[in-house]
Amino acid sequence: MRLKTSLLKEPKHKELVSCVGWTTADELYSCSDDHQIMKWNLLTSETTRVVKLPDDIYPIDLHWFPRSIGGKKQSHAESFVLTSSDGKFHLISKLGRVEKSVEAHCGAVLAGRWNYEGTALVTVGEDGQVKIWSKSGMLRSTLAQQGTPVYSVAWGPDSEKVLYTSGKQLIIKPLQPNAKVLQWKAHDGLILKTDWNSVNDLILSAGEDCKYKVWDSYGRVLYSSQPHEYPITSVAWAGDGELFAVGSFHTLRLCDKTGVHNVINDAVDLLEFRDRVIKASLNYGHLVVSTSLQCYVFSTKNWNTPLIFDLKEGTVSLILQAERHFLLVDGGGLYLYSYEGRLISSPKFPGMRTDILNAQTVSLSNDTLAVKDEADEKVIYIFEALSGKPLGDGKPLTHKTEIVEIALDQKGLTSERKIAFIDKNRDLYITSVKRFGKEQKIVKIGTMVQTLAWNDTSNILCGIQDTRFTVWYYPNTVYVDKDLLPKTLYERDASEFSKNPQIVHFVGNQITIRRADGSLIHLNISPYPAILHEYVSSSKWEDAVRLCRFVKATATDEDQTIWACLAAMAVANKDMATAEIAYASIGEIDKVQYINSIKDLPSKESRMAHILLFSGNTQEAETLLLQAGLIYQAIQVNINLYNWDRALELAVKHKTHVDTVLAYRQKFLEDFGKKETNKRFLQYAEGLEVDWNKIKAKIEMEIAKERERAAASPAVRASVTVQQ
Repeated sequence: MRLKTSLLKEPKHKELVSCVGWTTADELYSCSDDHQIMKWNLLTSETTRVVKLPDDIYPIDLHWFPRSIGGKKQSHAESFVLTSSDGKFHLISKLGRVEKSVEAHCGAVLAGRWNYEGTALVTVGEDGQVKIWSKSGMLRSTLAQQGTPVYSVAWGPDSEKVLYTSGKQLIIKPLQPNAKVLQWKAHDGLILKTDWNSVNDLILSAGEDCKYKVWDSYGRVLYSSQPHEYPITSVAWAGDGELFAVGSFHTLRLCDKTGVHNVINDAVDLLEFRDRVIKASLNYGHLVVSTSLQCYVFSTKNWNTPLIFDLKEGTVSLILQAERHFLLVDGGGLYLYSYEGRLISSPKFPGMRTDILNAQTVSLSNDTLAVKDEADEKVIYIFEALSGKPLGDGKPLTHKTEIVEIALDQKGLTSERKIAFIDKNRDLYITSVKRFGKEQKIVKIGTMVQTLAWNDTSNILCGIQDTRFTVWYYPNTVYVDKDLLPKTLYERDASEFSKNPQIVHFVGNQITIRRADGSLIHLNISPYPAILHEYVSSSKWEDAVRLCRFVKATATDEDQTIWACLAAMAVANKDMATAEIAYASIGEIDKVQYINSIKDLPSKESRMAHILLFSGNTQEAETLLLQAGLIYQAIQVNINLYNWDRALELAVKHKTHVDTVLAYRQKFLEDFGKKETNKRFLQYAEGLEVDWNKIKAKIEMEIAKERERAAASPAVRASVTVQQ
């Protein structure tokens, strides 16, 4: 990557520049040993002297007050803290007025940082002390005291922990007293600089050993550079956590990079913009580019005439695309736009912090937007894309453990939309986003999952779990036939991806994975499951069966996998004829027999109820039978499942077949050589003699009544396929 540098117009600093700070994407403040504070504008290439500080103030560090929290602009946002060599820190306005100077340390104040809410300031100094101050400059506490100077400090993403240097060590100390302190040796030389990103939760460190390193928040090294020629004196994350800068003597490095290359015809288009490019995203046939002032939307079919609209803020930190629209995230909020540039909605929720959202904590589909709550990491807010209002009953999705990554599937109906997420235990779960009243099933489908992605055209999910790369060809199988799920997976060894890989894209049948060293690996999976999804979504069941037979005829290893997917898809769509063929092809004879028994049931409602039972939806099956007036059948379902209390409850409530329940219960206990101990059953069994001939006659009468009812209904056909 080439870095373009240029000298801006006078005035300029006459001595060493000790610290800089961005106010916007195009405006920078700098401080120098010449006691001057300068403002640099990248758009106009103009430099302005803001103020000349007193001669006894030698600046060391500068940090701007947070601009906005939850979309609301802070009252102190137009000010910054400046630390200096005289043991003081100074609160200075954007116009250069020194609002307050505070005696903070014995010796130079080497660093000062506001927390993300702007409610506290941390300073460190040559005296080895780490101090916490209020935003008005009142001392709250001395967090740490040691014998060596502390050269750098950073807040944790939740503003509950502080990271600071101590010689060759890095230390993470919580603000809460008596909480566990994490400390580890990070470098072979003195650590000069550190930074902790609030989006990706990763830590940078730089030292006199001429190396820079990347760590996770548990002190595990993710990357260590080769030794450079000179000590690394500065490191800093970009706000979105995708890039970081490394500074050394006469050297500036930008780590990580992105690019766009047309591999179809090897054509290259040069796109020029009036302002500096902040973010770009290419997907679904559109390139969305954010500059410091405007947003450009290009169609890949026509690069010459982009759609352009102005932005409220030039601080776009994230662009997400779906097939019909795209999302911009900046310091002010979430904004959903059509590809024609029309603002569709701007979802909000209590305590929203857009500055720490990233592609792992926000997900977008054609009809749904999901955002992980950073205040309570067990919560996911789900919104309708078009209105920006909460989906379903308005309640967020809540998990039992903190969530680290979320992803919405991209195809299908809104009512069938699924969200997959990984929690902090690295377990992978899937659930429906449509939530009305009752809790939806949250089902675990994977363990030790590091990263995941949905396919762009089919609801196929891929992930890396432990040492295996896994593709869930039909994740909805868990709601249809959970035992079938392992047969619908594709797995291969993932050791070639090294530690901490990330899935970047899952487009068509190709998956792109970024390894920890930044290199990209491309994997191809079978195209047949995606074709199967397409046939099923169009209800082309005969074509789907032919495809599975073709795959089997080609003698590939995946014929069992694709038949298993078809079986689950057929049951989910209530096409029991196709389900019977598919289950027979994978040797599930017991399920074929059950499907045949379903076909022999006299009424549509009974068949539907037993299809629901086949999928494990007992409550829905019972409700369907009761609504259809098939009381005996509802009771018999509970008897067959040994739900004795519920069977008796229904019989007593509807004043029918109490003796049937008691008879089956008695037979069940006799088969196991046990006596009745349930008081409720003892109460109703008192004085009752079981007459099986009478009970069988009643059951036959119920079946006959159901047949008569079915025959009288014109909607019922003797078709094998049961339509919902």
